[in-house]
Amino acid sequence: MGDRSETRRRRKIRAGLFLALPLAAFFAEGAIAAGGSADSKEAAELVGKPAQEWAVEQWIHSPPLAISSLRGKVILVRWWTAPHCSFCAASAPALNEFDHLYRGKGLVVIGFYHHKSPEPLDPIQVESFARQFGFQFPVAIDPNWQTLNRWWLNGRERVWTSVSFLIDRQGIIRYIHPGGSYVRGDPDYAALKARIEELISQSTR
Repeated sequence: MGDRSETRRRRKIRAGLFLALPLAAFFAEGAIAAGGSADSKEAAELVGKPAQEWAVEQWIHSPPLAISSLRGKVILVRWWTAPHCSFCAASAPALNEFDHLYRGKGLVVIGFYHHKSPEPLDPIQVESFARQFGFQFPVAIDPNWQTLNRWWLNGRERVWTSVSFLIDRQGIIRYIHPGGSYVRGDPDYAALKARIEELISQSTR
């Protein structure tokens, strides 16, 4: 009788561990998707500061743009790469949606491509990736991650490089998503959309 009870007890423990491991993995993934506390803290420190001018010469779907030339517009800048970035692919529909919904209301979405492949950078291939993602908004090729380093990395280790900056009509950083994805229905998507709507509702001063 005692042996049977001990066997049942061990089976329950193994079953509990079997259920607990996937749950632990789920919550760990959720913690990563939140961006990391250090990145979120440093992102908050950048909010309220003027966006630096970027150094980009190669553009797709647009002539060269500058922060100064976009004064009076709300700007959403998202760094992305392909083809091996699942977070970038997941966020592409949201970027296309924001561009479609708010372009006529003063939003400019800009995708900054930062090259991660060991193969040489090929602008024609970048244009192909942008087309696969459905991007019709301006896409900039960030050479050697120059602007990404100045705006975000700055010699620091980050959880992600796929950061998004939301800039108001006066060129001030108002919101930063520290990387990963935002997808319709999740909290990050809702927060970013709400901030876009807030900023485009403000008049140019």
